[in-house]
Order: sequence, then structure tokens, then C-alpha cells
Amino acid sequence: MPQPSSALLTAVDLTRSYGDRTVLAGVSLAVDPGHRTGLVGENGVGKSTLLRLLAGVEDPDSGTVTRPPDLGYLHQELPYGPTTSVGEVVEDALAGVREIERELESAAAALASLSEPGEDAARSGVEQGPADVDALTATYDLALARAEQSDVWGADARASRALAGLGLDVIHRDRLVSRLSGGQRTRLGLAALLIRQPGALLLDEPTNHLDDEAAEFLASALRALPGAVLLASHDRVFLDEVCTEILDLDPSQEASSAGRTGGTLYAGSYRDYLRAKRVERARWEQQFAAEQDELKALRRSVATTARNVSHNRERGNQSKLLYDAKGERVQSQVSRRVRNAQQRLDTLQAEQVRRPPEPLRFAPPHLVRERATSSSPGRSGGRRGPRGASGGTDGLALWARDVVVQGGATEPDPAAPGRPRLDLRASGVPSIDLAPGAKLLVTGANGSGKSTLLHVLAGDLQPSSGTVGRARGVDVALLEQDVRLHDDARTPRDLLALVTGQDPADRPHVDAHGLVAPRDLDRPLGMLSVGQRRRVVLAMLVTQAPDVLLLDEPTNHVSLTLAEELMAAVETWPGAVVVASHDRWLRRTWKGDVVHLG
Repeated sequence: MPQPSSALLTAVDLTRSYGDRTVLAGVSLAVDPGHRTGLVGENGVGKSTLLRLLAGVEDPDSGTVTRPPDLGYLHQELPYGPTTSVGEVVEDALAGVREIERELESAAAALASLSEPGEDAARSGVEQGPADVDALTATYDLALARAEQSDVWGADARASRALAGLGLDVIHRDRLVSRLSGGQRTRLGLAALLIRQPGALLLDEPTNHLDDEAAEFLASALRALPGAVLLASHDRVFLDEVCTEILDLDPSQEASSAGRTGGTLYAGSYRDYLRAKRVERARWEQQFAAEQDELKALRRSVATTARNVSHNRERGNQSKLLYDAKGERVQSQVSRRVRNAQQRLDTLQAEQVRRPPEPLRFAPPHLVRERATSSSPGRSGGRRGPRGASGGTDGLALWARDVVVQGGATEPDPAAPGRPRLDLRASGVPSIDLAPGAKLLVTGANGSGKSTLLHVLAGDLQPSSGTVGRARGVDVALLEQDVRLHDDARTPRDLLALVTGQDPADRPHVDAHGLVAPRDLDRPLGMLSVGQRRRVVLAMLVTQAPDVLLLDEPTNHVSLTLAEELMAAVETWPGAVVVASHDRWLRRTWKGDVVHLG
């Protein structure tokens, strides 16, 4: 990739391995001033590693990095000691601006002393010539330009806006860093970077610990930065609002075919990236189909068509006389045609594009399959009921009425002692009525009871009061936020075989639906990442195909590609779905009913 001379941040052919595992291979990038590049890709593809290499926290095995001297990097842990106060962090962020301000004041004072010489200068008899004035004027002009570029006079107001926008204005400046929560420390680190306004900024999941309002403020602040920004995020709304280009570290089909592994750059926002990926996918499918058609034709040609020259045609006397003379030439033509066809066949078989993976799809629920095969005419696959439908339970798959859950396994909210984990009526949602095929999104702040509601609907948590029920024969499955498999010695193959009831001898044939890489099928679950374990549970749910699917934060810890595929599969699935999520993109694109827990 050519490196523009204006780029503030560049990398050329970076590689990085840990043991025998190569994380990055041949990655190059260039981020210009005013550009904001988003890093995306499958979990484990090297986004965080790339940011650490660019920040200088780690060194690449090979390749080069060029960075400005005032690079800013959002550390996972705030780089200040526990006895540092919030005010001292802010002043440290303002130190560069304060220095520029002092330089401007010094240059102004020196220039003023020439224009209005004091008694000391008059007594010295030293005359100040035009060259001295020009030099001091140039120094002042340079200091003034730096001050204007750094917004010296608005620095304190910028600091106040950053603290308020990230919800830190309620914290006293004397509060020590050690007394802040993890989320507050992360937000303070973000505020310090926004106050400092470095020439290039590196951010790894910057919207973690931010509510919607703070995330929107951060997006606005980053758009206003004059420098270069490179960020990795699973927040699709944030990527869409901030980025001017997207670097996908998963190689495209074209890049893979050409042996390139350094990722692909897409101009525009996240929506533009999605559109480009859809075009790529359509082109990939068309190329695969065309090559398969050509392969069939070539195999047929090699086997029969090329050998059918003058086959079974009756020859006259003249033809017989000419045949011996021309026979050798005809056979040569046949051989050449067969040879050419065989060469093309061999080349195409060796270089053909791989089959595009099937998009994620859930099998129809067993009750839907039973209705589809029923001999009773006119039976439908279920209706989609409105939110909060009242009355009886006829036609409903699942329902919850006036449910209250007190205390229990989850610690009570310290800000509201004695407050129930879940109270539907107090939230203004006295009933949840779910018809077959319904799609319901549950939203609400942390602690409002979203996860508790899903556990109640799943039947593994009994309410303190109220009623919960499901129709006869309805099968319910839950994807929890924490799949709790981090110390499990079983393998994904074991769990998938368990879902299908397969005999251990048949376990090599389990279907992971493309969610679990073949190399991970026989690894203990405890050795997999959080995202990989969630993929295993998703594969189990796809295999199980329940009538009601309960998904708790389904896009957490998964790649953006899988998040898009998962919600597309949910949208078209004939079963009923209840999703609890903070995901802003999911909430903005949701097409079903919505319940908000207060």
C-alpha cells in the first residue's frame, strides 16, 4: 500500500506472532489528518495487537511504524498512580497547552520590549535593528499559530465539556484515581485524550462503559478532532457515526485468492462497508457459479465433445481417399483440443474460488415442522401477537403476568436496597404475551431486570409472585450472557453430539453450522475465548431449533459479521424470539415489538 506523505500514522508490512501462532501478517495502513479509520474483523484477527504495535507498547516481528511524537493511546488501565487525583489527571492533559500558552506569552513580552524599550536598554546603548524585530516577530507568529491550532484559549472549556460529556462532572476534582470504578477510570482516560487532542489517537473499544449519551458525545468529539484516529470497536452505531473508512483485517475473497493477508480498506462509513461487503458476496457467488458451470462443460468436453470429430459419420469414396491423407491432421486437432481442455480444467480445478459459506440459519422449530407436515388443511404456522396482548392464553406460546422476582442469586442494587430484581407491573409492563413467530426486544438500563426476565421465561428462575406459562409442547432455549464454560473440559464436538443425542461413534459428523472452526471442535471449552464459547452455544441452539429462542445480549463478544448474520437469521426465523440487548445498532434496526423495563 503506498504511503501518502500527509499521513500522520503509517504501518508497512507489520507481522506479529506469539509462539507458533501468527496474529498479523503483512498489515499496512496510512491514516491522514482528519481521517478516522475503524478496525473490524473476526475475534482474534489482531485488532488489539495492531493497536499495541502502533502505540509502541509492543514491537513487531517485522515491518515499520511511523507515528507522531504526540500519539495518544487509550490504555486498558489508566496510566496514573492510585494517589493521583482527578484534577491532576486533567492538568496533566492540559500540560502541553499550558506550555504553548507560556511560549506565546514569552514571545509577546520579548516583542513588546523592542517596541517599548525600557531604561535598562536605553542605558546599555545597544540598538535593536530590523533583523532582531523580524526574528522576534517570526517567533511570536509561530507561537500564535501553535496556540490557535491547539485552541489555547478554549482549553479549560474543552476540559469541562469532556468531563461533562463523559459523565465525570459529578466527581470532585480531589477524588483519587484509586477511588474510581473501572468504568470511571476508562472514561477519565478518554477525557484526558480529548482534552489533550494528540496528533494521532488510538482507541480500543472506546464505548465500553459508556451509556448512549456519552457514546454520542464521544462520537461528536472525535469527528471534531483535526488529527488522525484509528479505533477498534464492536459498536456498529459508533463506527457508522465516526469512521471515514473501515479496515477489515479479515482478507476478502479476492485478497485471499491473490495470497494477500493484510486486510482490505473500504472508504466511507460502516453502512458503506456493509454495502460493499454485500456487493463482494454477490460477486463471489456469481464467480463460483460461473466456474462450476465451466468445470462441468470442461469435464464433458474432455470426456466426449473433443473426441467427436467426424464420429459415426458415413464417408463416401472421396472421403475414404482423403481420410488417410487427412487422418493424421484430424487426430492432431483432436489431441490439441483435448489437451487444451484438460489444461484449462486442471488450472481451474486448482485455482477455483472456494464455495461461499452458507449464511447462518436456524432450523424451523419442531412445532412449525409438525404443522407443515400435518394433514389438517388450513392450519397456519402461527400468528404474530401484539405486545402486551391481554385476555386468555389461547394461541400464545409463552406468557408472563405481574411477575416479581425478589433478591435471589443476584446481589441487590446497593443504590436501591430492597428493590426487586424484576417487577413487571412497576415497569409499566404488566404482561408479556408471546405468540408463535413473534419477535420481541427487551430494553432497559443495567439492573432493570432484562436478564432476570429471560431466566423467568426460560423456566430456570421461579418468580416470587405472578404467573409464567407456556403452551403444551413448546420448547424454550436461552443464550445467556455468561455461558459459564470457562473451566469445562468437554469439547464443542461433545456438546453438539449431546444436543442431537448422537452416539459417541458418530461424533465426527456433528454439524457446527459454520460457527465453530474445525480446528476448535476438539479443543477443551476452557481453552476457547469468550467469543468462541458463545459460538459453540449458538451452534447448539441452531441445532436444537426450539420454538422460543431467548437471547441475552446476543451480539456481545462476537464479530460484527456474525452479529449481522445472527440478527438476519432471527428476523426470518419462523419461531418466537425474545432479545435483551444494549446494542444500539440492534435496537435501531429492530423490526419487531419492543418492551422497555424501567
